[in-house]
Amino acid sequence: MANADTEISYSDFKSLIEKDEELVIVDVRSKAEVDKGHIPGSIHIPVENVGSDLSLDPDAFKEKFGVPKPPLDAPNLVFHCQLGRRGEAATEKARSLGFQYARNFAGGYKEWSEKERK
Repeated sequence: MANADTEISYSDFKSLIEKDEELVIVDVRSKAEVDKGHIPGSIHIPVENVGSDLSLDPDAFKEKFGVPKPPLDAPNLVFHCQLGRRGEAATEKARSLGFQYARNFAGGYKEWSEKERK
């Protein structure tokens, strides 16, 4: 079950986006969902691929996603989906792989789009 150290609120997430250049946002929704809109700066890794893609070596990750692979101790690795459930599953998977500070933006794209009016 998710708790405070594995979830991030909209206001904290928005603040990270504005301030942290090393923030990695991972959208775990389907391609069809992402094609309808996404959070700027996010990379797309469908939830079913989180384990395999986060296990790529750094060069392969950068080639596939165009950004450096986050280190295991990355302080700001945030997953999100539409409503929070797939983001929670992705966060749990990332933590099981050693990404100790991975968090889920539980409000998901739904909350983001409502508050950003997109």
